[in-house]
Amino acid sequence: MTTDLLQTVDWSRAQFALTAIYHWLFVPLTLGLSVLIAIMETLWYRTGDPFWRRTVQFWMRLFGVNFAIGVATGLILEFEFGTNWSNYSHFVGDIFGAPLAIEGIMAFFLESTFIAVMFFGWNKVSRGFHLTATWLTAIGANLSAWWILVANSWMQHPVGCTFNLDTVRNEMTSFWEVAFSPVAVNKFSHTVTSSFTLAALFVVGVSAWYLLRGRERRMASKSIGIAALFGLVAALVTAFTGDRSGAIVARTQPMKLAAMEALYDGREGAPLTVVGVLRPEAERTSDDEAFYFKIDLPKLLSIMSFRDAEAYVAGINDLVAGNPERGILSTQEKIDRGRVAIAQLNFYRQAKEAGDSLVMRQIQGLFDPSTPDGQNFLTQNFAYLGYGYLHSPQQIVPNVPLLFYSFRVMVGAGSLFIVLLAAVWWLNRRDRLADKRWLLWVMIACIPLSYLASQAGWIVAEVGRQPWAIQDLMPVGVAVSDLPGEAVSTTFFLFLALFTALLIAELSILLRQIKIGPKNE
Repeated sequence: MTTDLLQTVDWSRAQFALTAIYHWLFVPLTLGLSVLIAIMETLWYRTGDPFWRRTVQFWMRLFGVNFAIGVATGLILEFEFGTNWSNYSHFVGDIFGAPLAIEGIMAFFLESTFIAVMFFGWNKVSRGFHLTATWLTAIGANLSAWWILVANSWMQHPVGCTFNLDTVRNEMTSFWEVAFSPVAVNKFSHTVTSSFTLAALFVVGVSAWYLLRGRERRMASKSIGIAALFGLVAALVTAFTGDRSGAIVARTQPMKLAAMEALYDGREGAPLTVVGVLRPEAERTSDDEAFYFKIDLPKLLSIMSFRDAEAYVAGINDLVAGNPERGILSTQEKIDRGRVAIAQLNFYRQAKEAGDSLVMRQIQGLFDPSTPDGQNFLTQNFAYLGYGYLHSPQQIVPNVPLLFYSFRVMVGAGSLFIVLLAAVWWLNRRDRLADKRWLLWVMIACIPLSYLASQAGWIVAEVGRQPWAIQDLMPVGVAVSDLPGEAVSTTFFLFLALFTALLIAELSILLRQIKIGPKNE
């Protein structure tokens, strides 16, 4: 039975990860390219120059292909919450469903309605109305991202809710706390600006290909001028919000931070590892044994995490074994406290079935935050509910090598993009970029690198949260649906074939359209 459950959990996680990875291949370009197209169409509206209309229509063709496939994968992703994660959906559907419903009703319909005008309204509506439709499409796409990221942020840091003992569900108590929590605001800012950077690199890379071929020089130069500046600003904001993300993670998900840095032993004045090579898992139990070699910056991790050069940053061993001197509970203690909360839930269910109102009232008092006993129980036991379902303290440790290297790919690529976009913008402004053929090739190579960095960021966010479906409240083993592992594995391979076919189709269409280039009216 345990083996069957583990198989279902593993395959469900794999299927959701597969869908999310493929979906995120299309979303960032949609978010950023829609804004760049709107900026270019604004120039057409203000100048009336047919060049800008021709340029807009070219980038719009590439946007359209990407948008359509992104919608298809996104719909499948949302359905998987109900099919593969039904226990999760029951437990927090009141909270998680709200932003997704708003995304579908308001944001998605906004972009899907006006995208028709954007593509088919040329010469059928006024220039002003067409420009408005283009901007509303871009705004709608980014509003969709807002609500989806609100839902994801709540999984990382659940707020604005209370537990209903009778329904065994978490229910929303403050929509605004859920929608505008610091985690949600920062995640949206970081994710969207990184998507803007990716889209800018896409436009710069495609334009660089035209310069190398000696084609469409004016369109390539003008597109690079807009995209490079847009991407540079976005990349700088991404770096700023990334720094803020680190400080938030240090407070809300300390294990994720420790795993990202392969920090096994907590310390004051913790250094930030710039580069390093990790030893195999069996060979490392402490910081001294974690690396074959590394280069770090003294005290920078403490500064970035707590804005204090001497601040203590908890390590993996602290979080697993506990550190009483630092007020850190051991994971085993959290497991024991969580099991007390689970036991009370079971007692309440049994009392309810037996009609024992006295026991029911006693347990209801434990879940009442307005009473001293309730406050104590909720903070000392129910806060660790999810831990009660774990079998071993080591389960809270995510995949350290995957997080460590993914984080450095993300940060390293982001730093490189800032330098390259600044150089490209400056050289293009001086009309010297076309002569730097090596740099043009580098910018083409930055297109796949930007996608790799974007995926690495989501690996850090999602793998770092494991084993939690909802941080501290529900592990993935409890969130999963009661399905045969074979059924989930079958759909995994079906989706793998479908998504791969869609990706190949998109790439072939994009490459064909790029080779064709802008069309003359």
